[in-house]
Amino acid sequence: MEWTRGPADTWDRTAAYLRGLVAGLPERPRAILVVSGHWEAPAFTVASGARPALDFDYHGFPPHTYELTFDAPGAPGLAHRIRDLLAGAGLPAAEDASHAWDHGVFVPLKLATPDADVPVVQLSLRGDLDPAAHLAAGRALRPLRDEGVLIVGSGMSWHNMRGFSPAFTRRSADFDRWLEAAVTDAAARERTLAAWETAPHAREAHPREEHFLPLMVAAGAAPGEPAAVAFRDTVMDVVVSAVEFGRAA
Repeated sequence: MEWTRGPADTWDRTAAYLRGLVAGLPERPRAILVVSGHWEAPAFTVASGARPALDFDYHGFPPHTYELTFDAPGAPGLAHRIRDLLAGAGLPAAEDASHAWDHGVFVPLKLATPDADVPVVQLSLRGDLDPAAHLAAGRALRPLRDEGVLIVGSGMSWHNMRGFSPAFTRRSADFDRWLEAAVTDAAARERTLAAWETAPHAREAHPREEHFLPLMVAAGAAPGEPAAVAFRDTVMDVVVSAVEFGRAA
């Protein structure tokens, strides 16, 4: 694919980070739970199929991008456990055995697990987009981390489709500084993230917060634990970053 929106190497550093996401872990996960900003449901819903199809939920790209494959297995047993953990925390949850993985799942994981040899389960956002509910979902899923499950929030720290231009570079940097301060203060993290709309340029960063809420789930799954910005770059004129929980800077 020929990239025309900026330098040819625009996404190279992002790709390099994703390639090291699993390879750089002390132990290989037994499964990966992905919360993608591209799936919303009335209640938290788990994709429980054994071999989910791919949903090419993008438009106007070259033909070969609709022929990508990612053959990782699903994990129905893990999906049941996720549903039960959420329900046990008072969060109504459902399963969908027919749900296909969207590009928020298969694109990053094609880089992170190129052999597609780690089982994957996808969890939806809740349609009301309530930050507190997504933080609570993360807390409910915390035990999975002790069971060898890697929890991945797949979104974007700045996601304004009209806000990728030099006019937004400084504002994106301001938002990114707020985000780093928010996630690295473990004692106040959840309170600060729940009030994310008070951040500088918050609604410019996220006119709609579906790409920010996956981070809330990941943060909720690491209460009181250290966090660090593990990746930062300027992409299409805005500052974007990735956060890792459970480790110090």
